[in-house]
Amino acid sequence: MIRGSVKRIILLILDSVGIGAMPDAHLYGDVASDTLRNTAKAVGGLNLPFFTLLGLGNMAEAFGEPVSGVSSVPMPLAAYGRMAEKSPGKDTTTGHWEIAGIVMNQPFPTYPHGFPPEVIKPFEKAIGTSTLGNKPASGTEIIEELGEDHLRTGYPIVYTSADSVFQIAAHEEIIPVPRLYEICGIARSILTGEHGVGRVIARPFVGSKGSFVRTERRKDFSIKPPRKTLLDCVKEAGMDVIGVGKIEDIFAFQGLTQSDHTGNSKDTMNSVTKFAREDGRGLIIANLIDFDMLYGHRNDPQGYARALEEADGMIKELEGYLQEGDVLAITADHGCDPTTPGTDHSREYVPLLMYGKQIKPGTFLGTRSSFADLGCTIADLLGIKTDLAGTSFKSKVLTG
Repeated sequence: MIRGSVKRIILLILDSVGIGAMPDAHLYGDVASDTLRNTAKAVGGLNLPFFTLLGLGNMAEAFGEPVSGVSSVPMPLAAYGRMAEKSPGKDTTTGHWEIAGIVMNQPFPTYPHGFPPEVIKPFEKAIGTSTLGNKPASGTEIIEELGEDHLRTGYPIVYTSADSVFQIAAHEEIIPVPRLYEICGIARSILTGEHGVGRVIARPFVGSKGSFVRTERRKDFSIKPPRKTLLDCVKEAGMDVIGVGKIEDIFAFQGLTQSDHTGNSKDTMNSVTKFAREDGRGLIIANLIDFDMLYGHRNDPQGYARALEEADGMIKELEGYLQEGDVLAITADHGCDPTTPGTDHSREYVPLLMYGKQIKPGTFLGTRSSFADLGCTIADLLGIKTDLAGTSFKSKVLTG
């Protein structure tokens, strides 16, 4: 292999691990949000030895306050910086699409007062039953509130959040999971045009009153990307595009050559490590969901901190399997501060770390003006010419 050439990118998206409110956070009610720093404060400091070596502490200190327990180091192993979101919004789909080269001009629609009759009535008619809920709510709270009514009536629970989502919760013994997926598909076909929400989400649960628990058989039905993404460009270049976690859902299966739909961060990292040990050329892209799903939305900083520390160990293990031409890129898609009163995503900068034998260690990347800069750089490192949004920083990070 020629020195300085890159064969494969492993892109890890740490779902919701933001690092500081963006300048327009006041428009979203998120001025107090700082997911990583506030989580560290809440637990008395984080223990992230590998992230520290990569330069997470250097990055935090370069933009103000350090992350408690994560110090700067004289020479970080990675290139480091942060990224601002150019698209309006703070949801999963927008964040991932922008990383992959699509900058949105308008946010996806949201429903702070629930879904209007022109959405709910056709949906109920199509599925042949009434619905419960139809309001913004925490997923764990609404199944506790309406779970008994659902068991009694058999009606699915519909709810939303500050994000552009149409969520359908159902007990697995009342509405079997295949049927839940079917009615989510019906909702997806209805939610188009002005009501084209980013995601319809199946939220199966089990248990009884007082002990309802959501299962890992969640499934997202995303709106299709409006144009080519990084994934499409890599695939069309004849390379592998392997999605792990909920990537297949976020991109509506578009641009993938292979997928492993894991349900939690541990399984995701095990899958990524398995793929990394195999020969391949192209892109492995994975979403680590636990931070957001289990802890951010539930305002659990202790759990969030544990998830960060577990991820640190798993990523360190992955590092041992990186091959000569591999580059590891780590970022996030938005924030979800577990220490603030709200339970929704937050409008934050996201960290940016790039590591590998072909990457100049200790390179400071500053603040990138768009998440799309990362996708553009990944294409550039793989030698693929694209018209994706963003500005490549390949020349800053590539050795040789």
